[in-house]
Amino acid sequence: MVRILLSTELGRRRWSQADLARATGIRPSTINDYYHELSDRINLCHLDLICAALECELSDIISIEPPYPDVKSRTGK
Repeated sequence: MVRILLSTELGRRRWSQADLARATGIRPSTINDYYHELSDRINLCHLDLICAALECELSDIISIEPPYPDVKSRTGK
């Protein structure tokens, strides 16, 4: 499962969503969706802009966690 850690990173830096939107030019509503992990997709250009603005690595804002235990049984793998 892919997790968006934007809320954690912004909190660590004491940045607001509005600060990030201003620094990147990304719409505030899009930042909000990323912040609350409501997006199924993330624009690669947005990831690049966010990492540049926060001066961080991609791994600071995106993580991959093991899937839920029942996912394996549903896919047959």
